[in-house]
Parts: sequence; structure tokens; C-alpha cells
Amino acid sequence: MSYMERALELARSARGRTSPNPAVGALLVKNGRVVGEGATQPAGSDHAEAVALKQAGAEARGATLYVTLEPCAHFGRTPPCSTAIVQAGVAEVHIAVLDANPIVVGKGKAELEAAGVRVALGEAENEARELVEEHTRWITTRLPFVTAKYAMTLDGKIATVTGESRWISGPEARAYVHRLRSEADAVMIGVATALQDDPHLTARDQAGAPLPRQPLRVVVDSHGRLPPTAQMLRQPGKTLVAAIAIPEARKQTMVRAGAEVLECPGKNGAVDLAALLRTLGERQVISVFVEGGGTLFGSLFVEGLVDKVVAFISPRIVGGSSAPTPVAGPGIPVLARSVALHRTRVQRIGDDVLVIGYPVKE
Repeated sequence: MSYMERALELARSARGRTSPNPAVGALLVKNGRVVGEGATQPAGSDHAEAVALKQAGAEARGATLYVTLEPCAHFGRTPPCSTAIVQAGVAEVHIAVLDANPIVVGKGKAELEAAGVRVALGEAENEARELVEEHTRWITTRLPFVTAKYAMTLDGKIATVTGESRWISGPEARAYVHRLRSEADAVMIGVATALQDDPHLTARDQAGAPLPRQPLRVVVDSHGRLPPTAQMLRQPGKTLVAAIAIPEARKQTMVRAGAEVLECPGKNGAVDLAALLRTLGERQVISVFVEGGGTLFGSLFVEGLVDKVVAFISPRIVGGSSAPTPVAGPGIPVLARSVALHRTRVQRIGDDVLVIGYPVKE
């Protein structure tokens, strides 16, 4: 494993614990020996570089720093990392990718170079860029990064004709999804999925126990149909019900059951999803992991609101012309206007095939 690969590993270990800050990994090396390493701590605490510098102490002088994201050069909730690196006497810094934050981009690198620190840029750039893609989206647009996740059979069904959907994918894929949930700020579903499956919608460990930190659960429920007996309302963490307008008595019943009710603008008789995402972004929700159902996915794709697709394909056939598919709604009438994915990759997760890609946006 190279030094930068170790820095990337450290960054991955912090995912889901640093929002709205990006997850970053840093490694200090001197005379071929690692003298300090660190990952971003929860917001308001030390950045990865500060953790590594503290661990290295005096050994940082003359060392080489490997860091997955450009060190910050401004005062926020913590002092600038670029200044700390210079003051510690670090001789060389390898940066995987520049920070897209408008108040940072290029400035940390420039400050290091101005102080005589040698800087190398671009090692493992693609891997590092994906690690901070949610932060990049939010910091440049104030909108959350939206990932659409679904599992389907080889013939494109997410359930049988009778509605049975547990389980389309295998245990390894489901464990992978729990990890992705744990890294997200919010998990979103449509109310039809909530009514059909009555999910807990929690992030759990390998033993099935809820993790200490839970993403915000968001139910897109235009007319307030989620029952107060819903399983998710009794789980750790918070549930937000996004509605157009519901009777006050119904709203208070949902609130007493543990939900927060957010009244949103309407669009074509349903929640305006773009407006909902803007509101979530204002709340510093930088990543939204959407898990269905088909109507919600149909609207998100048609409106160009999906940033990433995570699709599991199970090697089984269920058939049925009325069996539901992942993406419903009116559909796109011509292939020329279809949602094409690029930067795609494919991997095996147990017996399932995972396809990851990014919608091409004009």
C-alpha cells in the first residue's frame, strides 16, 4: 500500500462522521517511517492534518505529508491547516485533489508553495475526488448530493406481482447498503414504499444493531399518509415527513408519534422535490441516499436531481408485466432524452452485481 493509499483509507474511515466537513485522510512520513496519521474529526474538531501533526510532534519537521484534500487556508471553526503545516516545518506535501470550496480552492496550495514547501498535486485524484463528491456538490451549490439506490432482478423488477420484495438482493449487498446509509446525512423514500414495506430505515452493524449515528429519515409524503404506528418512528434517530399541506390535527398526531412535519411547496400535486432538496441543503444535509420507490425515482430522474446511481442486480427472474420496476412515472418518451450514465463501474457483491454510475448532466 502506498502512502497516499493509506491516506485514502484513513479518509474512508471517517465517512459519515464529519458532515458538513469533507472526510479527509493525512499521513506524515519521515525517513521512510510513518510518524503521524489522522482523519477528519467531527465538525468543530481537528482536521486530518492537525491530527497527524499532533501525533508527529517534533518529527513533523522535514517530513512529507500525504493528504487526500487540499489543506484549508482560512479560519473556520478551526485554524487554517496550511499555516499549521508551514509552522511545523513540513518539507513536502502531496495533495490528491484541490478543495472545491470557493474560499479554499488553490489557496492552501499557494500558501504552502509561498512558504517554500514543495507541493505535488494529483496522486490518486479520481479516488480522492469521489470521497468528497458530496461535499463538493454542497459547498458549490448548497444542494445535497443525491444518490439513487435500488435492487432489482435480472429482468428489471423490484418486487413480484404480489408485491413481495424481501429480499431481492443477497446478504452481502444488504450489508453494503447499511454501510452506505451510515455514511449519508439523510435517507429518503416515498410514502408508498413506507406504507408497503413499513421499514425501520436505520443504519445497522453486521450484528443487526442500530449504529450510534443515524441518518435523518425523510419520507416524501405529499398528503400526510404516514401512519403514527410506522416502525421508523420508533427507531433511534429522527424522521422528517415532507408534505404539501395536511390538516393540523393530522400533523399534530404525526408530531406526537415522533415525526417532524415539513410543509413544502407543491408541484403537479406532489412535493416539489427541488425545493425539498434546497431546504435540506440549508439544514447542512450534504448527502441524500434515496431508496425508492418507483414514483419518487421517476420524478427525481426526470427533473435531473440524481447525482449518482447505485444499482444492485440480482441473478433471478420473477417476470410479470405488472411487477414493479425501479423507475416509474410517465417515463421518457425517446431514447435521445434518456438518462445516460458515465464514469460507470461494475463489481461483484456476493452473488449480486453492483453498477455505479453518474448521470450525464448538460
